[in-house]
Amino acid sequence: MAKKGKKKDSKKDKESKYAYKKKTAWEIFTKAKIKSAFEFCEDYKFFLNSAKTEREAIQKINEIAKSNKKNIIINREKEAAIIVTGKKPISSGLRIVISHIDCPRLDLKQIPLYEDTSSNVALFETHYYGGIKKYQWVIIPLSLHGIVIKKDGKKVEFALGEDDSDPIFSVPDLLPHLAYKVQAVKKLDDAITGESLDVTVGSQPVKNEVSEKIKEGILEKLHKDYGITEEDFISAELEAVPAFKARDMGFDRSLIGAYGQDDRACAYTCLKAILDLKKPEYTAIALFVDKEEIGSEGNTTAQVSTFLRTIIKKLDPKVDPDDVMLKSKVVSADVNAAVTPNYVEVFELKNASTLGCGVVMSKFTGHGGKYAANDASAEYVSEIRTLLNKEKIPWQAAELGRVDTGGGGTVAKYFSRLGMEVIDLGPPVMSMHSPYEVTCKVDIYSSYLAYKAFLMK
Repeated sequence: MAKKGKKKDSKKDKESKYAYKKKTAWEIFTKAKIKSAFEFCEDYKFFLNSAKTEREAIQKINEIAKSNKKNIIINREKEAAIIVTGKKPISSGLRIVISHIDCPRLDLKQIPLYEDTSSNVALFETHYYGGIKKYQWVIIPLSLHGIVIKKDGKKVEFALGEDDSDPIFSVPDLLPHLAYKVQAVKKLDDAITGESLDVTVGSQPVKNEVSEKIKEGILEKLHKDYGITEEDFISAELEAVPAFKARDMGFDRSLIGAYGQDDRACAYTCLKAILDLKKPEYTAIALFVDKEEIGSEGNTTAQVSTFLRTIIKKLDPKVDPDDVMLKSKVVSADVNAAVTPNYVEVFELKNASTLGCGVVMSKFTGHGGKYAANDASAEYVSEIRTLLNKEKIPWQAAELGRVDTGGGGTVAKYFSRLGMEVIDLGPPVMSMHSPYEVTCKVDIYSSYLAYKAFLMK
């Protein structure tokens, strides 16, 4: 005779009145809000598909801002600021959200084209940009975007590989049958080298007497279609990026798979937030900057404080820009790493972000002993936490991985150096820096609501 089982306790475990418990956006949002999140992300996917590079992102932002009659200032086609004047004078300080519009990719070298006679194909040599896992970039469909400045100074724009009728490109890889010695026995990071990330661009030879017939065929095609010569590549910015389209992911369509969500998820939500502002308390600025993925070095980056100083002087010539910045508050709109299935050991789960739990608040970034980090004050964290709770916006607190496991940085430190209060706030992203990143729709919408609430106050 079987033993009788223990009687189940009919009472549920009581939750502590004092313990912190992270809630999901699915619990916090009403059905109407969830519907709004799904609808919001339709235009977000369109933005991702039409803004594959930093130049294209600024073009799209400019187009949208002007159609909404917003004041926008552009710096060298790779940086922009949208400004909404507040009720209080500029001297009271600003409210700034800043996102970056560059993403990891493969840049063409200045003299990229060559013919490989052993395989009878022509290829473009590349130099990868930003932090990538090189093995993720082989044998995926790539499109070619960017500009070429010809000898006569005329600009040629490229966006080839996005339309179904366009050709695509890819980096060749070795079949598994022959890969053991040259790939399989190596460390993952060594199996594919940076110099091997060359993009196949053609194979048809010309019939004239030149020695490199396939290369000549590509040059003839480029001259016929675009009027460019090989020397013109020296004054070009051409990027090979994933040709994937932004798509709903999962049976329930709750996720989005797309290239470039770090950090265009924040760029788009910041854009929408400032477009929807009406009479904020403080003058609000949405900044969109370049080259964050390579340390914010260059004249269109977060380190160029002269751009912000110029904006402040244009808004009010009488104020001292340094005094204004000391009174200003900033949200560094950047993503955080979502806990990844099968690799949870690199996350400290109490202090890690997960998909579906809302916008991520990161008090500090950096690596190791908070090296190269902005570390927001307790007072400013409290202010942002109170705002999010008051507005019933789903949020979570997180840092990037376990201590001494890795880490990363954002543009936050550059603005804190100018005396401003700064904190990182953005959606979690799974498979970050890969050719196809994953986000959750309720997190994207939570980010939009957070940026809008911050800019309004």
